[in-house]
Formats: sequence, structure tokens, C-alpha cells
Amino acid sequence: MSTERNDPELVYLDNAATSWPKPPCVAEAMRRFLDKTGANPGRSGHRLSIAASRMVYSAREAIAELFNAPDPLRVAFGLNVTDSLNQALHGLLHPGQHVITSGMEHNSVMRPLRVLEARGVAMTVLPCAADGSLDPADVEAAIRPETRMIVVNHASNVCGTIQPLKPLGEIARRHNLLLLADTAQSAGAVPIDMQADLIDLLAFTGHKSLYGPTGTGGLVLGERVDEAELIPLRQGGTGSHSEHDEHPPFLPDLLESGTPNTVGLAGLGASVRWVLQKGVAAIRDEEQALVSPLLAGLQETPGVKVYGPGAGKGRTATISLNIEDMATSEAGLRLDEEFGILCRVGLHCAPAAHRTLGTFPAGALRFGLGIFNTPQDVTRVLAAVRILAGGR
Repeated sequence: MSTERNDPELVYLDNAATSWPKPPCVAEAMRRFLDKTGANPGRSGHRLSIAASRMVYSAREAIAELFNAPDPLRVAFGLNVTDSLNQALHGLLHPGQHVITSGMEHNSVMRPLRVLEARGVAMTVLPCAADGSLDPADVEAAIRPETRMIVVNHASNVCGTIQPLKPLGEIARRHNLLLLADTAQSAGAVPIDMQADLIDLLAFTGHKSLYGPTGTGGLVLGERVDEAELIPLRQGGTGSHSEHDEHPPFLPDLLESGTPNTVGLAGLGASVRWVLQKGVAAIRDEEQALVSPLLAGLQETPGVKVYGPGAGKGRTATISLNIEDMATSEAGLRLDEEFGILCRVGLHCAPAAHRTLGTFPAGALRFGLGIFNTPQDVTRVLAAVRILAGGR
């Protein structure tokens, strides 16, 4: 089978893991950087190094515009959202403090928190409803005198449930806490306004709904976060204050040691500007126009169990399901080999979410739609699932 996106036999539904294809401008920007610039940003004074620095700053500005961040210099680039979540959690939480999270979190949150728990940071994992939604009142009821942070997955990578950030931000402000939002699944797919939504820390990744390259992401810090209290995961060369052994205390250098993935940031800057030009609200409308008929068709198919909320404002374009009496691995393999439909099966690195949904330990079959999917893709997927569900 061909692996080209224009092959009519192929339907790519693994956008919740990594979006594909990318807008042509992404590869063009990366190629242009490699061919025309290629230098190390912030390390030299020659024209190519200066051009590289300008390109990185342009990407920083695009991210700040996308999220309505208070200052582009408070956008710190990293490896991905996992790296950024680790930076926020390990950098701000200390033994004797308390953190609140939900039963829908990805392992990128749960695993760092379990490490911190073993070191003396108390944590409360709040149960969610059967559709994955979190009640903000439960968050406020869980606050203790030693609570430092609320961390929440803005949109579930398993079933697309969107959590309400602004009510959580209001709770955080009332109790002088920090709100950390994991936007791996929502950045670029759902409008996000750091200042209106009262988000203190926003972790993002480039390779999903921002349509950028892998190995890109970052942490955006709101004005309430005091960088003097933030311990960086790494220290080293930054191109600034090179006369000192001590690490620079100012952003973004505080969190950006070593040569960055400059070619990746060239692609990320291009992809974010593409998203901005298209408009996040317009992207969301287009994706909802695909997910609504797919969700309705799956829910009407005998032998198929769909998880998460119904169509509408409460979900992204990610759908998880199971086919009665069929292992997820078999369903995923048959969709690929017999129908050319590419999806993801299993626990999706989110066992907590699957426990909430009642799908642990078997997991589920996940369809992650993106902006490049079509109504014809939806028709083909529904036909294939109906064959699998009815042909046993």
C-alpha cells in the first residue's frame, strides 16, 4: 500500500498523536533555514547568527500572539509539551506543598507528579464524570493551606473532553494558586487566551494541532509566575552573561540552555502563522463539521461503544470507541490492512483517563481527526467500522 497522503486508499486519523500532513509552508521554512541561514542563534555576531536569532524571536512572537501571552520573552521553547510540563512541575513544586489534578491526565503529568509525590509533594487526583469532565467545584473543595498549583489537561487525548479553564483560573486567583494548562491537544484546535482564561502556565507542543515539526514545544509563563522561584531543569550555555558561571536568571534564557532546535523552530513559526492566518475558530468549526457526523454515525452503529461527551463545544475532534467482542489491536490492524485507515489503539499513554472512562486495561480505538481530513474520510471510516462491527 502506498504511504502518500494523496493515495485514495489512505485515511490518516492519528492526528491526536502527530498531525499529518503539514502545511507546505512548514517544510519550506525549514528548508529555507537550512539552505540560507543555518547558523546558531544568539551565539555569534555575524549576519547569519543574527538572522537565526530573528527567526527564533519571530516564532516566539507568533506563539505569544496565538495564546495572547503577556510578553514574547515569556515564551520558553523546549523539546515538546512533556519537557515543558516537567519544567513547570519540577521547577515550581517542592516537598511540603500540594498539587491538584484530575483523573483524565496524560502520563506527561501523572509520571512527574508521582516522582514529586515520592519526594514529599502531596497530590490529589480528582475523579471526573463518566464523560471525562471535571467539576470546578470539586477542585475548590480539594484546596488545602499548602496547595500550590492546579494542573489540568485542557483537552483529553483519549476522548476529546475539554475542561473549563477560566473557572479553574478564577479558583486559582481566589486562593493565590497557579493554574498549569496542558494544551497538547487543544493548542491550535481550540481558541485559548491566557489572559482572559486566567492561565498562569501553558505547556504546548508543536507537532499536533499547531501542525509544526516534532521536537518543538514550550512553556508560556503568565505575569503571576515569578521566574525567581522557578528552578530550571537544565543549566548551561545561553549566549548571554557568558562572563559568569551562574546561570542567567531572566527569561527566556533561564529555561533555554544549549543550542535550540532552530530548524524545528523555523517550521514551528511558519505553522503557527499558518494557524493564525486560517484562524483557530475557523479550524475548530471545520473539525466539528467532520466530528459531528462521525460521532453520530458511530453512536448509531450496533456493537460500537463510544466514550466521552457528545458533539459540540465540550469536545475536540478526537473520538475513542470499542467494538464489542473485538480487541482494540485487532480492530486497529484490520482498519489499517483492509481499509487503509490509520488510527491508534491501546491506552494512549493515559491510563488514568482510561480508568475514568472504564476502558482500563484493554484501552480503546482512537480516531484523531484534523484539518486535512475530509467528509469522504468520514464516510469511509463509518463504512469500515460497520463492517467490522457487523461482520463477526
